[in-house]
Amino acid sequence: MKIEQGIRIIIVTYNAMTWLKKCLDSCNSYKVIVVDNASIDDTVSLIEYNYPNVTLIKQSKNLGFGQGNNIGIRYALEEGAKHVFLLNQDAYLVEDALDRLVTYQKAHTEYGVLSPMHITGNQQQLDKNFSNYMLREETGQFYSDFVLGRELASVYNVPFINAAAWLVSKSCLETVGGFDPLFFHYGEDDNYCQRVLYHGHKIGVLPNTIIIHDRENRAQTQPVEYSEAYYKNLEKNYKVRYANILEDNKVGVKLKKLKRIILKLQLKIKFERAAALKKELIMLQNLIPKIKASRERNVLQGAHYLDNSAD
Repeated sequence: MKIEQGIRIIIVTYNAMTWLKKCLDSCNSYKVIVVDNASIDDTVSLIEYNYPNVTLIKQSKNLGFGQGNNIGIRYALEEGAKHVFLLNQDAYLVEDALDRLVTYQKAHTEYGVLSPMHITGNQQQLDKNFSNYMLREETGQFYSDFVLGRELASVYNVPFINAAAWLVSKSCLETVGGFDPLFFHYGEDDNYCQRVLYHGHKIGVLPNTIIIHDRENRAQTQPVEYSEAYYKNLEKNYKVRYANILEDNKVGVKLKKLKRIILKLQLKIKFERAAALKKELIMLQNLIPKIKASRERNVLQGAHYLDNSAD
């Protein structure tokens, strides 16, 4: 079995039994670090009894995707890793995809983050969300190149790709840092891509490499308006938008707009709607100091969030 010493695969797990064996088996040519976020199924025991070569870091509580990855990244860097590959628990490596990614990143060090193509679990099409992200690639040529039978570019630059399968270089981690703890789950990869671009690295997709992202059968539901899930999603969206260091922070404009709308609703005796927006207003006001601190830290270069301090 070939083991590439400079690469570590990092998988954050939480109740991963549906996919775990297939995921880990696909990674058996590499050193793997699993950070388990306090799973309550048999995830931990499966790894302990069947994958003795996997480094398992068990957490006593669910830290979320970003902070779980930060723990794995820190461990990998301490072991001397030059590249880390962040792989979702519901994703599987295909053939030599990782070798190709690493080879390309070594030769093109400007790419802080590289991703393969993401295909569905049945291997019949591109992952739906991934295909949408590729619509935003820099040249706008990917789909045209493919449909018209032209030779595909070696890499396609994108402003964002989801973190289901990221190869991140050590130099990127030392410049950009880890995932911002402002985010618990969802939005952390948006924020990270914003920071990667801000600090002068590129994000690319290699069209000749693939991973399987086995999630197409997962139910997608829209949260009920003004439910707890609705406000959580709104909070995530505000964090992604206003912590974006690529853009000026115009949260004050949003606050003024919400206050005006609330006043108009109260004058029209629409108190229920006004109360719902007031809850949104208070949530945003409480976020402002956290967003300000995030922006101030993230415009600076450094391995933020990857040391053992409280940040």
